[in-house]
Formats: sequence, C-alpha cells, structure tokens
Amino acid sequence: MQQKRVAAIHDISGFGRCSLTVALPIISAVGIEVAVMPTAVLSSHTGGLEGYTYRDLTEDLKPFAAHWKKLNLAFDAIYSGFLGSIEQVAIVEDFIDDFKSQNTLVLVDPAMADSGRMYSVFDKNFALEMRSLCAMADIICPNMTEAAFLLEEDYVPGPYKKDYVERLLKKLGDMGPKEVVLTGVMFDKDHLGAATYDRVSGEISYAFSDIMEGTFHGTGDVFASAMLAAHLKGKTLADSVQIAVEYTIQSIKRTLAAGTDLRYGVNFEAGIGKLIDEIEK
Repeated sequence: MQQKRVAAIHDISGFGRCSLTVALPIISAVGIEVAVMPTAVLSSHTGGLEGYTYRDLTEDLKPFAAHWKKLNLAFDAIYSGFLGSIEQVAIVEDFIDDFKSQNTLVLVDPAMADSGRMYSVFDKNFALEMRSLCAMADIICPNMTEAAFLLEEDYVPGPYKKDYVERLLKKLGDMGPKEVVLTGVMFDKDHLGAATYDRVSGEISYAFSDIMEGTFHGTGDVFASAMLAAHLKGKTLADSVQIAVEYTIQSIKRTLAAGTDLRYGVNFEAGIGKLIDEIEK
C-alpha cells in the first residue's frame, strides 16, 4: 500500500513538548509520512516558561507552499495547529485550496487559547479570523475556551450540562466543518474527555477518563496528533477520539509519577508503542 502523507502546519518549540515536536513523532510512528511547515520558531513553548525567543515565519510560508507545488506533492491530510500570526490564517486557507484533493482530510486545531484566556501572542480578533479557516475543515478540535471564543461567547468553566456541550457542538458544526471534536468536556469533577459530533448524521459520542489535577502543556497536541494518526489508519473518528483520550491520560500519569516539572510537557514518548498496538488492533 502507498504510504500516507500529512502536511503538518504548526510552530516548532525547541523545548517543551508541543506542536511539531509532538505531531511529527506521533504520526510518523504509526507509519505515516509527515511534511512539516513551521509557522514560527520558539526556544520554548509559552506556557509558564519565561524569556522565550519567538521568530515569526509568516514570510516563509508562501515560498514553502510554492516549492511543494513545484514538487507536485499530494497529501492525505492537512493538519494545522498553532499559527504564528493573524496573517497566516489566510495563507493556510490558500494552502488548503491549492493542495486539498477529493480524498484529502483537513484537520484544524484552532490552537489559540486555554483556561479562559487567549495565548499571550494573540487577541480575540485572531479567534474571529480563525472562524473562516475552521469553515474549510473536515474536522476541527477546539477546547472549551477556543470553542467559546470562536462562537463569540463568554468562556464558562466546567463542569458542564450536557445540553450546553451539545449546543456548542452544533453551533461549531454550523460554521462549516463536517465533524467537531470538542476537548475539555466534563460533566462532573472526576472525569474529563472529549465529545465528537457528526454534522451530517447528527450523532454525538463521548470519551472520558479520570481527571488529573494540574495544568499539562502540550496535551492538546498529543491528543489531536494521536486522533489523526488513528483516523488515517482506518479507525472511525469516535474510536480515534477514544484512543487519543486514553493515550493522553496515560502520558499525563507517567509524567506525574516521575515528578517531572509540568511546564516541560508530558511523557508521550514512552507510550508510543502501546498507541501503535491500539491503532493496529
């Protein structure tokens, strides 16, 4: 069988496991080729680590895409995450127009906010711009904060009522994506997970795990990358979400057990073998 290929459009943080340093190893490990388009280069991620360097690569993205076009590259999936500037949203939209074929899956992770706040390099105008990119996606995977900002609503901390979560899912689907995966869903104080919504069938499913106290940087990227890897290997989206939830929680548990500084990201590496086994079942 021909090897599948993903275009991963994310930043690269030299230290602190997130974005491309998460997406590249996880997706590659299951046998899928990853072509990377860095949107920015940072010395570390921005969550709790002070003094990081930041280089915006907006001017490099169009030449990147033009070269790939000359090489006649084709992609089974386009996966966008953290974008380095508001101008990059339109550039990624053009990239999708140029490279999306009938069989190309577009996954947009609108990585811009968490815990009720925008990331330090963004403001809420970025969320409004991100709406048009989400409309071009087959799947979007915002967290609860990003969902609220995309919908121009106030962020509400959990636990949540089921009708509130399902209203968000449907409103996000109305933006245009075929499927929505909403992370950070909780109906009580003991369980945390994700909800999946198929706009065509109207089906909604849930995947939960025990909640772990703390702030765990990069787990959204771990989750989305594992979900995409499983889905491209033939799992249904709902099954892929379940696999990704379990993989993410086990990464958190390993990190807590080791007593690692939580700002440094979670130990997803030690669980890659088991992730492959789950995907290959």
